[in-house]
Amino acid sequence: MNVAVAQFQPKDGDKEYNLSVIRELTKRAKTEGADVISFHEMCVTAYTFTKDLGLEEITELAENVPNGESTRQLIQISTEFDIPILAGLVEKDQNAIYNTYLCVTKDGVLAKYRKLHPFISKHMSPGNEYVVFDLLGWKCGILICYDNNVVENVRATAILGAEVIFAPHVTGCTPSAMPGRGYVDHKLWENRKNDPVSLRLEFDGPKGRRWLMRWLPARAYDNGVYYAFTNPIGYDGEHLKNGNAMVIDPFGEVLSEVRTFDDAIAISKICKDKIPLSGGWRYKNARRPELYREIIGQPHQPHLKPVWMSMEK
Repeated sequence: MNVAVAQFQPKDGDKEYNLSVIRELTKRAKTEGADVISFHEMCVTAYTFTKDLGLEEITELAENVPNGESTRQLIQISTEFDIPILAGLVEKDQNAIYNTYLCVTKDGVLAKYRKLHPFISKHMSPGNEYVVFDLLGWKCGILICYDNNVVENVRATAILGAEVIFAPHVTGCTPSAMPGRGYVDHKLWENRKNDPVSLRLEFDGPKGRRWLMRWLPARAYDNGVYYAFTNPIGYDGEHLKNGNAMVIDPFGEVLSEVRTFDDAIAISKICKDKIPLSGGWRYKNARRPELYREIIGQPHQPHLKPVWMSMEK
């Protein structure tokens, strides 16, 4: 399967514009031989700005799935170019609001996943189930952004049979306890045409790519799965993001990656032959759950608030 991963700079709340970029990059992916294309978290609406929305505002932004206008447009784009699309939006279902990620085809919504660990808005409810679905002969899972940082989520999705995990994000270039993390100066983005090296050093350093490389390949390697990572480039809300959309194989190796500051895609051919040869596949088969079933399942009060949000006034 030829997997395309996309990055683009969204506009806050501008669904028409964001869907137009999704259409253009989907067209490009199909032309270049992709079998499926994946976009970043909440790409239809943009993400970071929703932290400042009240309940009425975010409810207005949210849509029903599968009957909302954005879902219908995603299906139309998928039908037009005959390629499955994975994309994120804000969903409303009865009285609840979710950070939701969809896989659509010309036949409709193939899969729907709700983020398990939402934090960007106090009005969002967490999803409560893992999702593994069939796509073009592959077992596929979805984990949104922070869901991938909780290692149990990745292991559970892999144990449920996922061979490739789509990992839509809005991440990077925010403060953390890790040395070197932090925001990227706007002046570097503004001057990216004349001085691309300075911005690339920031995006590739501990604020961006170097942080990703501490854990993202490990999720693929430890579980013997492919990873399709997506992330916006440029501004999402008031935060700069480093892009670096990439496909990682079950050995933890980067197969392809977007290395530009523009809206762009990268495509990789993924092959099932690698999976049973990988260490992670063997490790899953070597598990002795009787040793840690009660330990992992013991009662626990989850706590989630990223450092950068703790710094917000």
